[in-house]
Amino acid sequence: MELTVGLFVIVLLLGFCCEFVDSSLGMGYGTILSPTLLLFGFGPELVVPAILITQAAGGLAATVYHHRYANADFSTGSRDLRIVVLLSCLGILATGAAAFISVNMSKEVIRTYIGALITVMGLLMLSNRKFQFSWRKMVGVGLLSAFNKGISGGGFGPVVTAGQVISGQNHKNAIGVTTFAEGPICVAGFLSYLLASAAKASSVSLWYLPFPEFMQLCAAAVRWDLVLALGLGTMMAAPIGPLFTRSMNSRWVVPVLGAIITVLGVLTLVLRIKT
Repeated sequence: MELTVGLFVIVLLLGFCCEFVDSSLGMGYGTILSPTLLLFGFGPELVVPAILITQAAGGLAATVYHHRYANADFSTGSRDLRIVVLLSCLGILATGAAAFISVNMSKEVIRTYIGALITVMGLLMLSNRKFQFSWRKMVGVGLLSAFNKGISGGGFGPVVTAGQVISGQNHKNAIGVTTFAEGPICVAGFLSYLLASAAKASSVSLWYLPFPEFMQLCAAAVRWDLVLALGLGTMMAAPIGPLFTRSMNSRWVVPVLGAIITVLGVLTLVLRIKT
């Protein structure tokens, strides 16, 4: 699909809005962008890498402001930073494997799985239960969320944000941690997707593929004009979302997050049934 000047501006604004939502609520970038860009006519094989690399850039930029506004504490030795390291390390492993699976996995199965999982986690948040922090729960959250990211380009934020709250993490800290952790995970997912795409397009094993041809196959797997439009939008929104997070009223944040996550899950399932 050709990216005209008008569509470039629309995609830029869409990237801005989605990054604002993502960096302020800890979710929404890939979840909103994936179906929207598909509706614009971009193929899923181009949407996923564009989302992964631009979310990495926007998330890492927004992390600086989450720390500056005291939404989360990423100083050396802090619990928030340790959770980020845990989520990132587990996530990089899971995302790498999931990216290779997604190349050959049915999109209908992916949508159904993610929709059901997000709905359940949203309902758990709406149940108003008090949860005690557990590192064991955090391990499960990291694996699930990163797997979702690798196979679809979305589904990371709702699962990891809700999962942290369910694991006993404060909601603002959970949002900041999610924003930080998605950066390295998205970079790993992007690189894995390039490798998987090159391996699929090559007639020989990657080990024997000439390096210039390998680079050409990787470059061909990405719509760089789409990346530019989304990237500009995300970088513009990165300082604004964390400022909104700082002003949130703690009494309504968890119910609102739970409602948003539940709605996203139900919509994903409804769209799966209709298609």
